Amino acid sequence: MFWVLLLLLAWAAAGLSCTRLCLASVRAAAVIDDNTGDAHGRGLTLYEAAFLSGGPARVADLTLVSMARQRRLLLAHTGWATVVDPRGRDEMERSVLGAIGPDGQSRIAPVRATAAAAEAVRALADRLVAAGLAVPDGAHTTVASAVRQVRAAAVVVVALAAVALLMPSQAQENGALVAVWFTLPLILTLSCLTIARIEVHPYTHWASPAGQRLLSSLTCRADPGSDDRTYLTSVAVRGIRAIGEPDLRAAFAHRGH
Repeated sequence: MFWVLLLLLAWAAAGLSCTRLCLASVRAAAVIDDNTGDAHGRGLTLYEAAFLSGGPARVADLTLVSMARQRRLLLAHTGWATVVDPRGRDEMERSVLGAIGPDGQSRIAPVRATAAAAEAVRALADRLVAAGLAVPDGAHTTVASAVRQVRAAAVVVVALAAVALLMPSQAQENGALVAVWFTLPLILTLSCLTIARIEVHPYTHWASPAGQRLLSSLTCRADPGSDDRTYLTSVAVRGIRAIGEPDLRAAFAHRGH
């Protein structure tokens, strides 16, 4: 009956992980409800749309693309950023210029990382959270961590079931029974993941449900010949995949190197 001990371990892993996911999703929903500011009739700036769509990294990407479109920053296809106009027009641009440094040239990857962590982006995030448009920092990461734990528990259940079924003393007489009992905790974990995908999914992104409703009206298609507002809106919502110029797209292809 050693397989019973393995079954208890499987139930423990499934039960604890699913309980944590339920508690995390409830807390995330409660935090968002407590931070529902007055967003009625409110529009979004480009930086706000970028943050709600892709977080701090998207804000940094948008700033780089905006300055490159205005010929105030040169983004080479080799992955280097060169300052043309050293005067930043807002806090985001000044953060990018500060990240590039006094030499006026740097690789895009460290510039993007430094600009994404700048105080200007943190202040933007705080304003969006206060307005009820963004998920507070920690809420989405807690839920995502709980989801990963449930996935790991499902793998543990399968592994324990395999061990139980491969035991010579159990496989011949109780193989079907063992498989049925281990199926139950597996169903529990898979059901929790399915429910989380449907119910908790909106809270795992940067934008709250109210922020997602505002973003839904901004989706647009841009091409290199479109006006700057339309083009940058597309980059804010869709990210660097919305960039139409091949050389500019190639510049961001080097950002992870």
